[in-house]
Amino acid sequence: MSQHQTKWQEELVKNAIYRIDESLRMIRKSLDLLSDNEIWLRPNAVSNSVGNQILHLCGNMTQYGISSLGLKEDNRHRDQEFSTTGGLTKSQLLEKLEKVVTAVKEEIVSINTEQLLKVRNVQSFKMSGIGVILHLAEHLSYHTGQIAFWTKILKNENLGFYDGINLNSTNNE
Repeated sequence: MSQHQTKWQEELVKNAIYRIDESLRMIRKSLDLLSDNEIWLRPNAVSNSVGNQILHLCGNMTQYGISSLGLKEDNRHRDQEFSTTGGLTKSQLLEKLEKVVTAVKEEIVSINTEQLLKVRNVQSFKMSGIGVILHLAEHLSYHTGQIAFWTKILKNENLGFYDGINLNSTNNE
């Protein structure tokens, strides 16, 4: 954690990174079950393939987490994330996503109080650094669910995200 963060900032950063890592873990598990052809299948004409979802996540996380939080130039080409219909293997897509996630986590860890509170324009929205961090974790989680759902439909298989964890445990235990 940055030397210029309070305890609540450290907690925010720690939990955001945990949520991001959890989504990445679930995406990896989903991709393990899919072939290179299946990652480019679309459920229908108005839906996206897993490949498109990953390209979209890379674009969004770069725009929000690297360009906005990291105060770097924004060179996103959003329409290409959805119009691409192949050309990358699942290994290449996963490598691309992992690289972006690593860079985003580095920006989150190094953020200071001033940048957490600074309001900025991102993709036509006004939000603080805190809002950007919340968006990064939420948006990644949202598309992770879509990737998992489409993988379950294609494979008719439980993805086992929480194997070995008692999800029926109550807060009192």
